[in-house]
Amino acid sequence: MRKKTLVVALGGNALLRRSDPMTAEVQRANVRVAARTLAPLADEYNLVIAHGNGPQVGLLALQAAAYKDVEAYPLDVLGAQSQGMIAYMLEQELGNVLPPEKPLATLLTMVEVDPEDPAFDDPTKFVGPTYVRAKADALAEEKGWIFKRDGGLWRRVVASPEPKRIFEIRPIRWLLEHDAIVICTGGGGIPTAFSKEQPNRLTGVEAVIDKDLASELLARELGAELFVMATDTDGVYLDWGKPQQRRLDWVTPEELDAYRFPAGSMGPKVEAATRFVKATCHRAAIGRLEDIGEIVAGRAGTNVVCEVPAERPAE
Repeated sequence: MRKKTLVVALGGNALLRRSDPMTAEVQRANVRVAARTLAPLADEYNLVIAHGNGPQVGLLALQAAAYKDVEAYPLDVLGAQSQGMIAYMLEQELGNVLPPEKPLATLLTMVEVDPEDPAFDDPTKFVGPTYVRAKADALAEEKGWIFKRDGGLWRRVVASPEPKRIFEIRPIRWLLEHDAIVICTGGGGIPTAFSKEQPNRLTGVEAVIDKDLASELLARELGAELFVMATDTDGVYLDWGKPQQRRLDWVTPEELDAYRFPAGSMGPKVEAATRFVKATCHRAAIGRLEDIGEIVAGRAGTNVVCEVPAERPAE
């Protein structure tokens, strides 16, 4: 019997929370939580794991900018670096809890973007740590970076163009056919475009692709039956931060279309979920990293479906 395919997108803020020190030890501890919750799903599903890299790639950019003797590495190269760093920890920690015969594979993944995408005129993707206003202003002056408010603090933003194609989709399919757990499309994929001067030549792009939109494209192209986005909150809320806030439980894409969500936080997740469900009529879900097992079972998170069932899994 063929296994169903499950794509899980781990948010960068789930693996390195906003309040966490940005250390390798803290990130590994969070990855260990992810591995323990993901491992049991490999028996039932072909498991594909994508991940964000916003905090990590921003930290790498800061470290690169601190070395003055050479020009700082561009964001596409830092994105590739973060793919290796995060996937290494995921693969190792999954290997520590899975049977030794279970194959694991990490695939460096390029994703095509349009260099003329309007996102380059309005950066929205948060990267790196948060700052008080004075520090953000100083960094903006020193490095030419753009900052926007993230909650009560300020954070760097970069362009987040639309993902158009996953170049490595065929080897991803091949690995799944051979029962491997695949870690791919990290950080939304390495932003790549065809050169204007040489149409058949690929070149890196200074951007960070939204990992939820790229993971949705991945899930759709793989024919996934379930698409889960794990973050640091337990679902999608209306009136977030207000006394009347409430979490959405089971909802249709059409219902979500009636609301607006912040572009720098929950907006891309909601957009990714609605795209996936409208295209496939399979379930998409959003919730906390530590609740992944319950989310897959339909007992936690915000579940987006073509039609809300009359009977839902008991919590």
